[in-house]
Amino acid sequence: MNAKERYQIVTLPGDGVGPEVTQEAVAVLRTAGARFGVAFDFEEIQGGGEYYRDHEREWPEGSEARCDAADAVLLGGVGAQDPATGKNVFTKPDKPYETPQLAGFAQVIGNRQRMQLFVNLRPIKLYPGVRHQVSGRFSEVWEPGKVDYVVCRENTEEAYTGRSEDMRDAAGNLVGRRTPLEVTRVATERVCRYAFELARNRKRAGRPGKVTCVVKSNIVGAHRYFEEVFRELGQKEFADLEQDVAMFDAFCMWQIRNPEWYDVVVAPNLVGDVISDNGSTTQGGMGLAAGGNIGYDHAMFEPVHGSAPKYKGLDKVNPMAAIMAGAMMCDWLGDRFADERLKKTSRVIEAAVVAVLASGRVLTYDLGGAARCSEVGQAVRDAVATASPS
Repeated sequence: MNAKERYQIVTLPGDGVGPEVTQEAVAVLRTAGARFGVAFDFEEIQGGGEYYRDHEREWPEGSEARCDAADAVLLGGVGAQDPATGKNVFTKPDKPYETPQLAGFAQVIGNRQRMQLFVNLRPIKLYPGVRHQVSGRFSEVWEPGKVDYVVCRENTEEAYTGRSEDMRDAAGNLVGRRTPLEVTRVATERVCRYAFELARNRKRAGRPGKVTCVVKSNIVGAHRYFEEVFRELGQKEFADLEQDVAMFDAFCMWQIRNPEWYDVVVAPNLVGDVISDNGSTTQGGMGLAAGGNIGYDHAMFEPVHGSAPKYKGLDKVNPMAAIMAGAMMCDWLGDRFADERLKKTSRVIEAAVVAVLASGRVLTYDLGGAARCSEVGQAVRDAVATASPS
């Protein structure tokens, strides 16, 4: 596809701190885009748990079509609490789902499934100067250069279908609830192929060219099938790459103890969710963890920390994950539309974040600082002016 004069971006600020971090990400995108002549048109759609609480629907009618028509979607975070009870807001039975879901399901799982965003791409990378908070202390536990891998999480099935069923005894009494783990060849093959191709591209750039499949295949039959498809595809089409398999539980330890062992990791949905969040520990925490939900024709980008309702309106949380999600969005759009301006925009945003982290002067509480969310956003915008896109 050819470069466009203007790019249409739908923003879904959502709940809690979502609006705050999305605002900072949009401001950085405008600043960085202007430097390279990239114009963004942002269309905001309200929705999530708070919207459901007031309207008994998760977002306005027609929102799905607006997301489908956009060049990309930028999500803040969803999930709200009922102020009267302090409990999470769930949808009511049959409004609209037969099984109640956390309100905001439409923006996250719904978008992933409808737009077939089959890979959740989660970079785990440590930048210089970042200190890790462990047991209440900040210190540089891991070294930059030894934490640089990418998790490719299957994003459309397994435990995240939204389906569950009651378990009843012979008398009809409710005794439990069952959620299926569904793994299909189509979904597994496409996320594994994405991971292999990513590793091949990283190998050209000097990375090891290794793909690790993380499953619990010694116990879970669905994961055994995922591993079988991974091995079959790897042997048939990607014999030039190093390939291995790790058990989910052991990997959670190894990725903390020896993150330098990994290059590209691929996993079923639930496993990928856990290991990517766990891996964020080594990059400085969830405030630096960005993710992309990517398909063949659509993509949605987000900070992976969620809505963090207790911090809503305090101007406190780290916006860097949302800002880096914006950088990932530009990189994806640059590839999709063969637009080098967007690739430069992505690189300069990342360089600006790196500069702010390295200076250590304007950091939020999670990184050992006292700056506000808005102050960090401004510091990144200021750094964009001088950062190199190389």
